[in-house]
Amino acid sequence: MSVPGEHAFAEAMGALDAGSSVLVFSDNVPVEHEVRLKRTAADRGLLVMGPDCGTAIVGGVGLGFANVVRRGPVGVAAASGTGAQQFTSLLHTAGVGVSHCLGLGGRDLSETVGGLSARAALAALDADEGTEVIVVVSKPPHPAVAADLQEYAATLATPVHFVLLGAGQPTITAGVEKVLAELGVDRPDWPTWGVPDEAPRVDGALRGLFAGGTLCDESMLIAAETLGDIRSNIPLRPELALPAGLEHDGHLMIDFGDDTLTQGRPHPMIDPGLRLARLEKEAADPATGVVLLDVVLGHGAHTDPAGDLAPAVTAARRTAADAGRELAVVISLCGTDADPQGLEAQAAALAAAGASVFSSNAAATRYAVALVSGGQR
Repeated sequence: MSVPGEHAFAEAMGALDAGSSVLVFSDNVPVEHEVRLKRTAADRGLLVMGPDCGTAIVGGVGLGFANVVRRGPVGVAAASGTGAQQFTSLLHTAGVGVSHCLGLGGRDLSETVGGLSARAALAALDADEGTEVIVVVSKPPHPAVAADLQEYAATLATPVHFVLLGAGQPTITAGVEKVLAELGVDRPDWPTWGVPDEAPRVDGALRGLFAGGTLCDESMLIAAETLGDIRSNIPLRPELALPAGLEHDGHLMIDFGDDTLTQGRPHPMIDPGLRLARLEKEAADPATGVVLLDVVLGHGAHTDPAGDLAPAVTAARRTAADAGRELAVVISLCGTDADPQGLEAQAAALAAAGASVFSSNAAATRYAVALVSGGQR
């Protein structure tokens, strides 16, 4: 279902009434509607993926935003869209495939929703003959909901790993590496492009401009360990929320895919307009030292994101240089060599524009943090 959020409940309930599981791509769906849909599905032995389910791969078929990944033994249940894409893309890069990736919607592991779809997805993956190991990927969950889901997972026949973002928790990349070790697969050197041998020090604040909410969450968690508080429109703590104008003179990260910024316009993975305008603004801000961005490839996404972003990166760095400043641009590139945009071509264009490009979002963030000088702001 991909209809305006106020209409999604009726359409999704109609699918459940017809005996079908349903993926609800729509965002801006009231949480009380989500809970009712998922309770109805649980009563009928069905699965609701979403609302705001950006990514799923069912039987090798991508739904919503999905990278082209090989088939294999790893089943994924994800309360996270770009988190699922990062996880499955890195698995593919390491030569390991995915049986199914079942999106849950980003609120599924919240206290209000209580992991209703996560339980249904775990049961479905446990019953699937092609799934040998299950991984739950989530943006920061409610602790009690996560604990309850882990207790349930322990009753299943298939081993379940949890990659739950949070302070002090492993990154998505680390979660992939743990699964690879269990499968007896060596961890590859995660690809990079245009990264200098010695990282320069850059004066100014770190500014993250993200299309993926989970990648933004992960980057904030990593950056906060070194830089302290990071302001955001999806803050790690309420007191770190950006004001309505999304301005702050210190470190900040903005999720341009948040519901409040996608009302009446396409997701930034499709339409980069808002983010490109903010990149131009950051380039002119003397307080900005490093800009960190994500680029997500795959079906459903922009057909040539580097075609828009690379010239914008070149222009931003020139603007800063004309003002006597250095502006570093770091990019987390999520994709596979089978994606329609062409991973290597995208990476090469971004690197030629002067960006340092990483396939691991965690590695990109750590590099961006290392560039920032001046300590906390």
